[in-house]
Amino acid sequence: MADRPPFGFGPPGRPGDDDPGSGGEGGQGPLGPFGPLGGPGGAGQFADALRQFADLLSYSGGPVNWELAKNLARHTIAAKGDPSVLANERAAVTEAIRLADLWLDDVTTFPSGIRKIEAWSQSEWLEATFPVWSKLCEPIAVKGVDAMGSMLTVDPSQLGEGMPEEMRSALSGLGGLAGLAPMFRQLGGALIGGQTGTAIGELAGEMVSSTDIGIPLGPEGTAALLPSGVAAFGAGLSVDPNEVRLFLALREAAHHRLFGHVPWLRQHLFGAVEAYASGINVDMGRLREAMPEIDINNPEALREALAGEALFRPEDTPQQKAALARLETALALVEGWVATVVSAAASTRLTHADALAEAIRRRRATGGPSERTFATLVGLELRPRMLREAAVLWEGLTTARGVEGRDALWAHPDLLPTAEDLEDPEAFLRGQAELDISDLEEGEGGPGDSGDASPPDEPPSPE
Repeated sequence: MADRPPFGFGPPGRPGDDDPGSGGEGGQGPLGPFGPLGGPGGAGQFADALRQFADLLSYSGGPVNWELAKNLARHTIAAKGDPSVLANERAAVTEAIRLADLWLDDVTTFPSGIRKIEAWSQSEWLEATFPVWSKLCEPIAVKGVDAMGSMLTVDPSQLGEGMPEEMRSALSGLGGLAGLAPMFRQLGGALIGGQTGTAIGELAGEMVSSTDIGIPLGPEGTAALLPSGVAAFGAGLSVDPNEVRLFLALREAAHHRLFGHVPWLRQHLFGAVEAYASGINVDMGRLREAMPEIDINNPEALREALAGEALFRPEDTPQQKAALARLETALALVEGWVATVVSAAASTRLTHADALAEAIRRRRATGGPSERTFATLVGLELRPRMLREAAVLWEGLTTARGVEGRDALWAHPDLLPTAEDLEDPEAFLRGQAELDISDLEEGEGGPGDSGDASPPDEPPSPE
């Protein structure tokens, strides 16, 4: 698919767009799905729209049109401006991550998980992380596509008196609305893909690293910071930019140590997302209400019409509640461990370590990237309280059992605290005082036993 604005979505406005005859507000009114049919250039725009429409219907990559999603994410990023990363910014990121990774040697038993260091623009972040995004969003997106296809399995006579008789006859000749179901599923895949792509493109403007949502989004072993995101995070904090960069580099390096040397953790999180998604229902009533509101020329209206919080609803069953608790707990434990080791490494080295840690907590509590992303694309809202409780628990474990005893809990998922333990960290810590973790680890592999994810033989390379 060519890298052009996807069907129905035009590029950012240009001077003269609102001139008479241009199809803007001063001319023939808003563009329809196929562009203006009259005026200069109307026929050409109509033909181009038909070609793009054909592109949508010819997509064969699965239920969700991820090509469209990625293309729209690119245009969303470009519309807001995405300056290239300068050479001095790349050098600063490389130096910060190398130094931060060195500091972590004193506060965790996990060796470095970094094989490569990069500094990304927002577009580079998109290219590097999109494969993981599509995997994360696929379970929910497919449900939306299936629901849109199932809307066309009813008889035209059941649609009420609003449908013109000519359309009723035409649909009857196709065997009813079901005859349009395959095409409608492809259009549904484009609409869901468009919503997802727009959300990911907007999220790019908030990202500071490859692990900003608590799950490694980029290639394994590649640590990366986004200079534009780092600058935005530090704005208004009255903290030296170098210190902000080092603090965020510590968080990035800590995530890579954990995921690089706990071999089951990545799949554990993806499995939790899938289990939660399996219990999500599509609100068919809300979907039918949304369909007339969908204007594929207006990404904002599309996003509102297909808003995840309204369209995707979790089942109120014990199984779904258990899946939610499993996912929330896993993410909270990752973030709590990272916060604990970063605090230990930064407390005596960075003057404003506590203030920067509090800024991270506020960012989560006010709807930062992880909360908003999962709420919109996965139907999940993280509870910031659990992140704080998880940090308290890991800090208590460090005091009670030392760094080695704390990190040993990652040897197997059955050793980790549960959602109930996060509700009462003190009870968990009292139980750990009687637990011989070395016995539980026998046959499971130590915390640094990661199979193929062995530490690099050479120091991280900036290339």
